[in-house]
Amino acid sequence: MKKSEAYTISIGLLAVLDTWITGTVFPVPVWVTFIAWASFFVLGAGPGGFVKSVASNLAGLAISSLTLLGIATMSNTAFGIAVLVGIGSAAMVQASKIKLLDVLPAIVWGFASTVGTTVASGKSITMIGLGNPALAAAAALVLGGVFGFASEILGDALCHKREAKLG
Repeated sequence: MKKSEAYTISIGLLAVLDTWITGTVFPVPVWVTFIAWASFFVLGAGPGGFVKSVASNLAGLAISSLTLLGIATMSNTAFGIAVLVGIGSAAMVQASKIKLLDVLPAIVWGFASTVGTTVASGKSITMIGLGNPALAAAAALVLGGVFGFASEILGDALCHKREAKLG
C-alpha cells in the first residue's frame, strides 16, 4: 500500500478513536489533541519526534499558564494583559534556544492551546483541581502526541511491503 493511502487509513481510524475518547471517557479538548498530533508530524518521526513535540507543547503550556496566572493576579487592564502576553511571547522565543525545544511553533501551539482551553472552558487558570484548564490542555497535548506516534506506527505497518516467499 502506498504511504499516503496507509496514512489516510491510519489517521482516519485513529481520529475516530480520538474523537470518541475525548467525547466520552477522557473529556479533554479534541481540537488540542489534533494540534498536538500535527505537532508530532512537524517535529519529526519516531520516539524522538514524540519527545520533542510533547516537550515543546508542554513548555508552551507552562509559559502560557504563568502568563495567565499573571493576568489573573496582577492586571486586568488591556495594556497590562498586552505586556504580560509580550513577556510570555518573549519567553517562548528564549525557550526555543534549548535544543529539545528548538522548534518555536510547537511551543506556540502549546501556549495557544492552553489559552484556548481556558477561554473555551470558562474556568480560571487559578482553579484548583482536575478541572483546571491547564491540566486539561496538558492531558490533551500528551494524548495528541500519543495519537501522532500511533498513527505513524500504524501507517508504516500498513505500507510495509511484504517479501514474496520463494520455495
